[in-house]
Amino acid sequence: MDVSESVLRLRITEIFLSLQGEARDSGWPTVFVRLTGCPLRCSYCDTAYAFHGGQWHKIDSIVQQVRAFGVRHVCVTGGEPLAQNRCLILLQRLCDAGFVVSLETSGAIDVGEVDARVSRIVDIKTPRSGEMARNLWSNILRLGSHDQIKFVICNRADYDWAVDVLHREALDTRCTVWFSPSKGEISERELADWIVADRLPVRFQLQLHKVLWNDEPGR
Repeated sequence: MDVSESVLRLRITEIFLSLQGEARDSGWPTVFVRLTGCPLRCSYCDTAYAFHGGQWHKIDSIVQQVRAFGVRHVCVTGGEPLAQNRCLILLQRLCDAGFVVSLETSGAIDVGEVDARVSRIVDIKTPRSGEMARNLWSNILRLGSHDQIKFVICNRADYDWAVDVLHREALDTRCTVWFSPSKGEISERELADWIVADRLPVRFQLQLHKVLWNDEPGR
């Protein structure tokens, strides 16, 4: 790539070590690289502090900071990390460095150029999110068994809508599908009971970091 290393920078809100609280790598000690900025404003967003601010970091410096924590797993998140084009370069560099890399993305931006070694965790926006119209449905066709889809469920209408999408798009034949309750809007037991009653081919998940640390920033 004919780009000077001096301009390969990303605006970063925070880099920290914690346990992965979601998806297939849940429970693994993981370095989180949270990029600044997001074009969406979901009703249940819990990282609004990453919408603005942040500091510029060279991509090589980010990789070095990740390596210094001494763990194998790294998650690039936001905000919406793909809103910064050079996120693609960071993902590639992290994979080249030997890390197990995941990407948390809203699904509103094309994931087709993401390094194939990255597990893409695509959050399909439900009606209650207020951002359903931003779903880029062509992303589904790009996903494979290495990738993951997440629905954040806020109420019964969200659930019914997500079930319809699940079956219509045969999502479970493409990749792992997660149903997650929106904290404070629906009980964990209620969502679990619906999934069991309907025998859905999805995985139920709780956000481990919220159980352990009440979702404090930087944990």
